[in-house]
Formats: sequence, structure tokens, C-alpha cells
Amino acid sequence: MRALFILSLTLIGCNLATAQTPAPATSSTLGVDAKPIEKRTERIAVEDTNARIDELRVGGETQSISVQPKNGMPAYQVTPKTGERSWKILGF
Repeated sequence: MRALFILSLTLIGCNLATAQTPAPATSSTLGVDAKPIEKRTERIAVEDTNARIDELRVGGETQSISVQPKNGMPAYQVTPKTGERSWKILGF
């Protein structure tokens, strides 16, 4: 009998917790004038005597980094999160 009582209290508690979770916001609950926020896009170019570095940031987060050395070496890209370099050997 006591186990049945504890089980029923647990089920009631689960139902109350489920009932209190808010519904996800939809366009009808946000209003008619709700528009998605556009992220700011920045293109940053830094150049010195050895190389030119082009960086693309979207929403403050770096998306791509391109490096063009001036000593005749091929251009390469740097992966923003890992810092790995990659070269494009053949471009089609």
C-alpha cells in the first residue's frame, strides 16, 4: 500500500513538472513585427611587408582566415578553431 502511495505521488509530481514547461515561442506568440536578428559581418584585412591576412567574422565569430604571403609562396587558409593550415593545390 505504501509503495502504491509513493508511486502515485511520483506520477503526480511528473505531471506537474510537465505542465509547467513553457511552450516554444512561435511567430504568433512573438507578434507580427518579429524579425530575425541579422548578424554583423566584418571583413578584416591586415597587410605588412611579408603577407596579407584576410579574416571573415560573422556575429563576432571568425569564420575564415586567408593568408597570402608576398615572397612567392602559395596562399593558404587557416581553420579558425584548430589553427590548422590548408593549401589549395588545384583550383577548378
